Amino acid sequence: MAQRDARFNQHVLVDTTPMPDHIPKVEEIGTSSAPLLSASYFIGARCKAFNDDFMQCKQEANGRGEIDCLKEGRKVTRCASSVIKDINTHCLAQFKAHWECLENNNHNLFECRSPEFSLNKCVFQNLGLQKTIPGAPEDQVPVHLRPRQKYSVNAWNQFDLEQRKEAREAGASLFKQQEQK
Repeated sequence: MAQRDARFNQHVLVDTTPMPDHIPKVEEIGTSSAPLLSASYFIGARCKAFNDDFMQCKQEANGRGEIDCLKEGRKVTRCASSVIKDINTHCLAQFKAHWECLENNNHNLFECRSPEFSLNKCVFQNLGLQKTIPGAPEDQVPVHLRPRQKYSVNAWNQFDLEQRKEAREAGASLFKQQEQK
């Protein structure tokens, strides 16, 4: 098969085979699951074309998508990395507050709506990206813009009344802007 030796470092397998030259080089994103979950809707908004190309390639590859679609996969990674970098540049405090809340609440989005409101507002104002949930009913207020969460116990207790009011107003104005489009 390949002319390489796998090296084991306790439980980690290090593959020494270099990537083929026709595959673009890209650095890995290097974040844990909480920041990726926090930024996932914005990554989806900006990287939709790359994601669609990658999924189409995998579908057309008939089971060999991992190998045949490396080029498209690298484009997705590069795009996601640029979104994380932009959010860190323009909305670091809100981004950090949201993903730390997710980390501390077992990745339950409904437990972190207040910091999510401020993150959504900052990302919309600075990057022009909106959080939209695919498949959500269009005649209802999206779950992330509702002023009161049905299942949340602790989310609103973590923030003072002024922050709650600001988050509600930001959510209502974002929903109105989405309706106008």
